[in-house]
Order: sequence, then structure tokens, then C-alpha cells
Amino acid sequence: MKRLPRAVLGLLMFIAMPVIAQRPGAVGTLLVAHGASAEWNAQVEQLAAQAQLTGPIEICYIMGPGAPSHLFQDAAARLAAKGVTKIVVVPLLVSSHSEHYEQVRWLAGETDSLSPLMQEHTHHAGHARAQVNVPIVVGRALDDSPAMALVLADRGKALAGGDVSKRALFLVGHGPNSAEDYAAWMTNLRRVADSVRVRSGFGDVRVDVVRDDAPAEVRSEAVTRVRELISMQYQITGDSVIVVPVLISRGRVSRETFMKDLAGLPVIYSGDPLLPHPALSLWLESRVREAQTVAAR
Repeated sequence: MKRLPRAVLGLLMFIAMPVIAQRPGAVGTLLVAHGASAEWNAQVEQLAAQAQLTGPIEICYIMGPGAPSHLFQDAAARLAAKGVTKIVVVPLLVSSHSEHYEQVRWLAGETDSLSPLMQEHTHHAGHARAQVNVPIVVGRALDDSPAMALVLADRGKALAGGDVSKRALFLVGHGPNSAEDYAAWMTNLRRVADSVRVRSGFGDVRVDVVRDDAPAEVRSEAVTRVRELISMQYQITGDSVIVVPVLISRGRVSRETFMKDLAGLPVIYSGDPLLPHPALSLWLESRVREAQTVAAR
């Protein structure tokens, strides 16, 4: 059988590529993250590259210098142009109970309600609702996922560096503004803390948030409570308390805010966030499958 010239083969492959990309049933993933510095965003991009998905993936940054080049409507349009039949939005957020999560739902067209503050942030960043002819479904944030518990357990054990059965671990989060969202956050985070205790073997595991975006008096009370809980753990164990942040990526909060909040306490703290960790790639894959299943009902 006569071989085709290399140029002809190359042309045929080029023609065939769009057909493969637009195969029926392909699902696109839109990974939405808060966004911050280039270092912060790089961890998100690494996560997206490592996930084993059946369709293309795009990234949207809600805020920060990366937002203008990663707008929600543009990311959705790029996925639609690749021939996907559905877009699954995965919010890389600690909780589904937050204004940012509602912002993501608004952008995806799942809700028409958005607070004035979030409307302002959304407009200022340049985001707009997606104008695509494929269905969009929003998945859950990290919430009480086993993946988050696994990462936090690994972070705690790495800091302790030995037998943790008589040590205490404290998980500290950024936290929401409203009291209602705080209650929902804590419901999930307490489940996570219970799972971390089982996975890690720490003698005592507790969790709370500093409510960094709340009014000053609310935040001050939250920080006082965190400090009291850590002091209590120290009194019970007689040893320094391992503190692990419940944050997506390393930034100002992990490097500066939490350091100030923990100043003077008998703690071991490095500020290592959830990213990078292989468990989060599995989490991303599972959220895509989960959202597809829910949408199909």
C-alpha cells in the first residue's frame, strides 16, 4: 500500500483535530479560584494540569492581577468553542457558604441574587455572565470533603515530625462574614476535624476561623476564641500546638495575618496551605463527576 506524503498526513491530522475535540458528550471544566499573586495562581494552574479529566479545562480568577486574563465569560466561551456539551464549574473555595460561592453561582446563571458588594467586585474585575449555548452546572466547594481532611492530616503530621498521639492540632480558617455562614462553615469544618483526628492520630484536634472579613469587633472576638482554644490545648498536652491553616494557597493571610493572630502562643506553624497536594487533583475529578450526576437527575 502506497504511503501518503508527510505533508498530506499532516493536513489530515490538522483537519481531524477539531472533530476529536468536539466529540459528543465531552464535558468542559471551569475551575474558579479566588486568585492573588502569581505564586498563588501558579498552584491553581498546577492543580488544573494534574487533574485527569475527560474534557478540556479552563481557569477563572475571581480577583487579583490574573483576573483580567481569566474572566469567567471568556473561559466559558473557550470551552464552548472546543465543542463541549456541558460545562461543570468547580469552585476552588474552602466553603460553599460564602459570598464568593454565590458570586460563582450568579456568573453561571444559577441565581439572580447577588449582594451589592459582590456586584461591585464582579463589575470591577470585569466578570460577566457566560453567554454560551451549553448548560452550566456549579459543583460544591471543598466543604467537608475527605480530600481536605487528608491534606490537613498530612500537613499536621509533617509539622509534628513524630508520635502525635499526645499532641494537639489546631486547624485555623479565614472564615466568612455573616453569622449564618459561620455556622455552616463550622458544621463542615468540625466534620473535617473529626476526620483529621482519625486519619492523623493526633490526641486532640480542634478547628475555628478568625472571620477576617467581618467587622473589627467580630473578628477580634473570633481571634480571642482561637487563641483561648490553642492555650487550652497547650495546657492539656503540655506541648506546643501544631497549627495548620485551612487556606487554598499561600499568600498574605498565611504569611502575615495568621502569624499576627498567633503571636506569643506556644505553637508550631509553617503556613503551608492545601495546595499543592495530589489529593486535590482527585477532589477536582470527583467534583466534576458529582456535578454531572446531579445534573443528569
